[in-house]
Amino acid sequence: VQEAELSMLRRIGASEYNILGVQNNLAASYAQLGRHDEASRIQGDVYHVHVKLNGEEHIGTLLAALDYATTLITLDRCQEVKSVLRKT
Repeated sequence: VQEAELSMLRRIGASEYNILGVQNNLAASYAQLGRHDEASRIQGDVYHVHVKLNGEEHIGTLLAALDYATTLITLDRCQEVKSVLRKT
């Protein structure tokens, strides 16, 4: 359902912030289903767009970094976690 919503939002030209919210929800659903690789890919995208839109010190960017880092820890990708958290 969330994949369809994301596709629709992209087609209708929804704001980047609305798309980020749906992507974040989709990543959280994937993580809950144990699909951590897919979740980390989406969370990485969300994080990088937040950096581009808001800068590294914005609360939305920091929360996106935390979500991304949490999933990377689950995947035992500690070097990437260090990199993400050092940037923010």
